[in-house]
Amino acid sequence: MNELLTTAEMSQADKRAVELGVPSLTLMENAGRAIADEASRLISQGGRAVVFCGPGNNGGDGFVAARYLREWGCDVRVLCLVPVEKLKGDAAKMASRWEGTVESALGQALIVDLGPGAIIVDAIFGAGLARAPAGDFAAAIDLINEAAGQGARVLAVDVPSGLDGSTGVPLGEAVVHADRTVTFFRKKPGHLLFPGHDLCGEVCVADIGIPSEALGGGAGNREMGQIFHAVENAPDVWRSGLPELRRSSHKYTRGHALVVSGPAFHSGAARMSARGALRIGAGLVTVASPTSALPENAAHLTAIMLLPCPSARALSEILRDKRKNACLIGPGAGIDEDTRDCVLVALESGAAVVLDADALTSFAQIANEDEGGGVGFGFTGAARPMTSRPDTLFSAINSLGERAVVMTPHEGEFKRLFPKFAELPSKLERARMAARESGAVVVLKGPDTVIARPDGFAAINTNAPPTLATAGSGDVLAGFVTGLLAQGMPAFEAACAAVWMHGECANAFGPGLIAEDIPEALPGVLRKL
Repeated sequence: MNELLTTAEMSQADKRAVELGVPSLTLMENAGRAIADEASRLISQGGRAVVFCGPGNNGGDGFVAARYLREWGCDVRVLCLVPVEKLKGDAAKMASRWEGTVESALGQALIVDLGPGAIIVDAIFGAGLARAPAGDFAAAIDLINEAAGQGARVLAVDVPSGLDGSTGVPLGEAVVHADRTVTFFRKKPGHLLFPGHDLCGEVCVADIGIPSEALGGGAGNREMGQIFHAVENAPDVWRSGLPELRRSSHKYTRGHALVVSGPAFHSGAARMSARGALRIGAGLVTVASPTSALPENAAHLTAIMLLPCPSARALSEILRDKRKNACLIGPGAGIDEDTRDCVLVALESGAAVVLDADALTSFAQIANEDEGGGVGFGFTGAARPMTSRPDTLFSAINSLGERAVVMTPHEGEFKRLFPKFAELPSKLERARMAARESGAVVVLKGPDTVIARPDGFAAINTNAPPTLATAGSGDVLAGFVTGLLAQGMPAFEAACAAVWMHGECANAFGPGLIAEDIPEALPGVLRKL
């Protein structure tokens, strides 16, 4: 059940379920029962339930939930935010089956007098809401949040009212803050993307009788004939592509990762990346080092090899050895023309390439540029001419065909490299558009990291703890991706696996995590896999 459905895709799944013989009224009955089940788990002994019902099918679900809660002995109050006679279709039928009072007036007393142990069921709007709640709807949302502040528990139906289920972004200022959300059949991107992830609380997926065939196609993740185009990142997505160790394996069959170091006093990031690549299973790892950084790299490296690499030409010579089949450029590299040249050399070499940090920013569209080029800044702080543009990088990647290229930007780097996509409200769409334009697998990092393929298929990661917000964490992640690519794992699957394992390492280590701890926690994660 890793598939994620946008609101439009969920609508298609509902229609297919009906076409497959499941009555829509049965689906609503099952949904309401599932809501009542979750509500009964949240409500305290003797607590009261208030069900807010909206004008659509979510409201119909709420009426069903209220009916079950009353049958189970709960004190239930129903507030409908539109006149009951204006409800239509299945929602109207379910409202007619509710034998209790339907209150329509808003008022503070309705909420403030709930008492301890109460639960509020937010069945006002579902995931398909198209505009910000206003008027009585916004007032009801404010009352729900006020009651939550006084100790009531809030259960949202489908998504918290006011939240866009496809983007995870509130449509306006009025949005419910839920303790738990019950959704149906499959999760939606908005359940996982921030701030939706926090607004939803714990998300429970209820089986309401929609057959899996409603997803369509029945194909694997690479097929686009299905109605879903995104998944929640988990081992099921990429486990089959993990490199296997065989008795006949040796270090040369496990790939050789090359990590390009930054100059003196800026080489630590590359070493952390190299450590990550080695820990995740690359048979050999070499750091290609500028002359100035050779002494400090030599002082720290043992199992990781070291080669002098003073220029892009030297990097080209190193990569002539086709056994060096994966190359990482960016951590600590410097934002300048030299880094740009090294990136283009790596892309031309035939190796799989991971581009992180400075390798991306060196191609960014720089403000205040003239027709002759923008301005880039190296470690000296001195301005120097730059002829690079995002198009230069994207053209180089797209000319490679099916070769493996992975970009790992955080939001700031993404905005510099993909300014025309930076304002899209959905992080999922930002990553997809960037992957499509660049031709690379894009790993848009954050607490809700999105991994996107150029064909639009994507995964959203959910296991990253806040302890990963520490210096060098991203360098280790880039090393993980590079190490898996060196072992022959496909780019999208390698990126998904690396991101998930990165989060699991942090979860396993716990508080006090620093970047150097992440590779050391990896063996335990790999054992469990």
